Amino acid sequence: MSKNIYRDIAQAYAAAAEKAPGLKSRFTSAGFNPADVSSLADLSRLPVMKKEELLKIQRDNPPFGGFLATDMKAVGRIYVSPGPIFEPALSGGGHGLDLLFKAAGVGAGDIILNTWMYHLVPAGLLFDEAAQSVGATVIPGGVGNTELQAQIIVETGVTSICASTAFFLTLADRVIETYGRDAWKVKTAFLGGEMGDWMAKRRRIEAEYGVSTWAAYATADLGLVAYEDGGEGYLVHPDRVVQICDPVSGDQVPHGQPGEVVVTARDASWPMIRFGTGDSAFALESNEDGSVGRLSALQGRVGAAVKVREIFVYPRVIEEVVIATPGAKSAQAVVTRENDRDMIRLSLVLDEGADTAAAEEAAAEAFKLQARIRADAVGVVAELPENAELIVNDKDG
Repeated sequence: MSKNIYRDIAQAYAAAAEKAPGLKSRFTSAGFNPADVSSLADLSRLPVMKKEELLKIQRDNPPFGGFLATDMKAVGRIYVSPGPIFEPALSGGGHGLDLLFKAAGVGAGDIILNTWMYHLVPAGLLFDEAAQSVGATVIPGGVGNTELQAQIIVETGVTSICASTAFFLTLADRVIETYGRDAWKVKTAFLGGEMGDWMAKRRRIEAEYGVSTWAAYATADLGLVAYEDGGEGYLVHPDRVVQICDPVSGDQVPHGQPGEVVVTARDASWPMIRFGTGDSAFALESNEDGSVGRLSALQGRVGAAVKVREIFVYPRVIEEVVIATPGAKSAQAVVTRENDRDMIRLSLVLDEGADTAAAEEAAAEAFKLQARIRADAVGVVAELPENAELIVNDKDG
């Protein structure tokens, strides 16, 4: 890690604090002067900011909590993550995903079917822009429409697919079943990360469908954090300082020990400095200054959120479901993994005499609105355990 990055961070965040009152307040309350940063140790004096803390700050001072360090006219898009958390995307700002396509050897002459969502969350647009920046042609497929997208793959000569692992398998099987094995010409797949034995699943996909699989670690708040380059794990983006920290104390843990992924971005227009992603991983390689050079695959979430079909669902979502459901006293979501697909089921406890059908319908709609995915089932139960968790992650159960 170049020492220049700390000089750049010092200059950028000192200037940003004068434009962003929320950021300045964070620095002041911590007794932290960004202008004094010249090393990782200096940077580490600032307490980690959790995603849940950013959510609260934004609710108190919408939309950005006083953290935007540039004029609103410089914001090209506003992305909306579950919570909701608002993330500004600067016009013309690079997010780094082009590094992933270059590492995979994908560029001019490739036709990419991009099935990531294009609305609210950044995935679809980030992949689209990165693919075009390396010269590839993009078909903005979005999610669903399996029959049509299978036809598109065959008739346009798609060479690469960006998709969740589950949807990639659905598309590949549909192409082969409908058009035959010879019609399958896809050589590269950019897949969404999963917990558990994901690498083994990828190896099976590569062997079965004749593709090379690639992945990146990116968040709406930061853009690309790290990406696969053919080596083990993820290579950290050169404009990110990544640490693995104790999720409670915020102190950096020893090399190779799991902890929370904490990231500082070099650019401070949207000042993500010592930002706790809530994801757990460990350092495969460390730089001379002690920051992470190469990151392991994600091990899980250190917080209460549970990842369901590429979307993090927070306990707050279940609280909103109870509020929006007539006659609801409490609710719980249970997440399981069935046939390589995340399943989430809601259980409701209702007041005596409440309309069950109306409550189930209202809960389903409220969940879809808050989480932006559909619940697989909604049912009424007589009771839930006292102090029951709002979200139960039973993927391995």
